[in-house]
Amino acid sequence: MDDRNRYRFVNVWHMKFRPEEVYRVLEEIGAYPRWWPEVRRVDRIDDSTVRMVARSVLPYSLTFRATDAGQDEGAGVLEVAMHGDLEGYSRWTIDSEDAGTLATFEEEVIVRKKSLRRLALVARPFFRWNHAVMMRHGRQGLGVYLAGYRAGAEQGDELRSESPADDG
Repeated sequence: MDDRNRYRFVNVWHMKFRPEEVYRVLEEIGAYPRWWPEVRRVDRIDDSTVRMVARSVLPYSLTFRATDAGQDEGAGVLEVAMHGDLEGYSRWTIDSEDAGTLATFEEEVIVRKKSLRRLALVARPFFRWNHAVMMRHGRQGLGVYLAGYRAGAEQGDELRSESPADDG
């Protein structure tokens, strides 16, 4: 097995939002481009599969299908199988933490894109750095998105409580 093209990533995000808020946004994979700059496109193929295009700082895109491989809201797990330029899986695990949520992203993939496979020997550290930048932007984008989502919900609650009763 060519280990130069195999990657395993674990990223942990500490979020100041309730686990159910984080889970709801992460399970809506089609909305990722709204808050994650490097997720350039998500096209729904069927009820359980999307085609994704991701591009970070380096001048290459990765295109792959992500198929639902398991959702368990009670356990806080969202997992997809990936096929295309990347083969493998990615998994979110959402847990409660003192003042919010611990969101753990795990990914284990083999790069199938030929141009990247040829460069793996010399470019591997740059590919890892590229992934780290993407994850940092994703965490920041999710935080901003969730803050807006929460503010919108709170504003809606205020508007509902201020509306006059219907005397019908």
